[in-house]
Amino acid sequence: MKRPNPVLLFGLLAAALALIGGMELLKGGVFIAKHEGDTLHLLDIVSRMADGQRIHQDFMTPIGVLAFAPIVAVFAAGATIGKAMILAQIGTALVLLPAIWWVAQRLPRLAAYLVGLYLVVLCMALTYGGTEVTLSMSMHYNRWAWVLAYLALLPALVPARARRRAETLDGLVIGLAMAALVLLKITYFMALLLPVVVSLAMLNARRTLLTAFLAGVAVALVVTLWGGPAFWLGYIGDLRTVAESPLRTQPGLPIGNLMGAPSFLPINILLLLSVVLMRQAHRGRVGLVLLLLLPSMLYIELQNFGNDPQWLVLLGVLLMTLRPGAEMVNGWGWNLRNAFNLTAAAVMAFAAPSVLNLGYSPWRHLWLDTSDYVAMIPNNPRYGDLGLPQVRYARADGKIPLDGEGSGLDHLASFAERDKDEAELSGEPLRSCGLEMGIEGVFDAVAGDLKKAGFEGRRIFEADLFNALWLFGDFPPLIGAAPWYYGGTPGMADADLVLVPECAVSLPARKTKLDAISEAGYVLAPIRETPLYTLYSVTPPG
Repeated sequence: MKRPNPVLLFGLLAAALALIGGMELLKGGVFIAKHEGDTLHLLDIVSRMADGQRIHQDFMTPIGVLAFAPIVAVFAAGATIGKAMILAQIGTALVLLPAIWWVAQRLPRLAAYLVGLYLVVLCMALTYGGTEVTLSMSMHYNRWAWVLAYLALLPALVPARARRRAETLDGLVIGLAMAALVLLKITYFMALLLPVVVSLAMLNARRTLLTAFLAGVAVALVVTLWGGPAFWLGYIGDLRTVAESPLRTQPGLPIGNLMGAPSFLPINILLLLSVVLMRQAHRGRVGLVLLLLLPSMLYIELQNFGNDPQWLVLLGVLLMTLRPGAEMVNGWGWNLRNAFNLTAAAVMAFAAPSVLNLGYSPWRHLWLDTSDYVAMIPNNPRYGDLGLPQVRYARADGKIPLDGEGSGLDHLASFAERDKDEAELSGEPLRSCGLEMGIEGVFDAVAGDLKKAGFEGRRIFEADLFNALWLFGDFPPLIGAAPWYYGGTPGMADADLVLVPECAVSLPARKTKLDAISEAGYVLAPIRETPLYTLYSVTPPG
């Protein structure tokens, strides 16, 4: 196998980072085309942390601190939000570049260049993946987590050539990557821990295991010194809340579809075929780890919106790297080298659409016509370079039921199963209306109306999925709130008023919040009613 020239490999990766980063900075901002609700969630958290609030203590989120810290660092230093997002991606790629180079150079030349460039693209892309031609900063932490997953898995599966000399460095990379996953998105850590440990144990790589363990402990100690035990207790509490939440147990397809749906069944079969081929080629350790990775990758996909199987490139690279000699034949009469090549080609064919979409996204962004874009959060210059299409800002579309009394569809209403989403307040049913588009335009209009009515400076709890009204006006953020709602009454103890939208972003969230408020003993009294919302005063329990 021809190995890559280390200097050339590092130069190529650095050049790719500089090219993509330069293209993104040249645009002068970030211009998304969808997922503005997810982006609003991101802005809420980044803005809270930049103002000094503590993650998992002053507000609730199951996503780890490293998902936001790079953006917060740049934003708090005075950059506008769009520039902060781009510089955070560049900074993340720069920090990870030495580890990407170290891991990639142990592979054959083509595989090394492929996986190295792919990981740089994952750090820097402007879409979450998938095959939809769109631009989005949503779920950027999933991309970063995939990079860390590769940095943990590849050294465990493919030892460096000078293994004894490389064990300590491999352990450092694996330990820091796994620790970072805990602080980024813990589902990746939970899914990968067993395969990584099993692979290293089968290699008898005791020094690598010990170094990885010590690196992880060191990170835990540093984080504890920074955030105290309360950080970990808050993080565990947030994760428990999400695990018990009836609202968002999984953001994508159910597990049965990930195993057997037409778009997923072929790639799962290829993974199982790879396990068989590895064992036939006397790569039993890798075959066993791949078998362990099947449920792990299904679990990660289950927890990621879009269920994007970004592990396919890893599988293709392993097949390219561990091909047996040309003379080896299995019991079926197959030439195993050819079987490896064909399986790798099939895996890469399935991976190609998402990989190309990720790689092409910075180019699409650079050449995007933004003449019809507006600021996502108006009237605040620090958010002025984060734009979305004017139509998605201004077109406030709602989804309402058509089977009400006298509609001619009355006989179907009992089968519609709307009761689980229909909220009541003081015994009166609320209108069933779900906001489909125009979220930011509605927030801005509500904030403007509250300002005219003299409610600026008041702490407002929103009975909906988000608690982001404070970004659009002078309404202090609630301490203890949940930027994305999962259950309970987070932030309610800090609220002066409760705002119930006429048309909610999430009807289940509105219902769950109002039910939780009632069960907690709060008493609400209406003080202002408009076509967009009703505002209530709050009497605390007791």
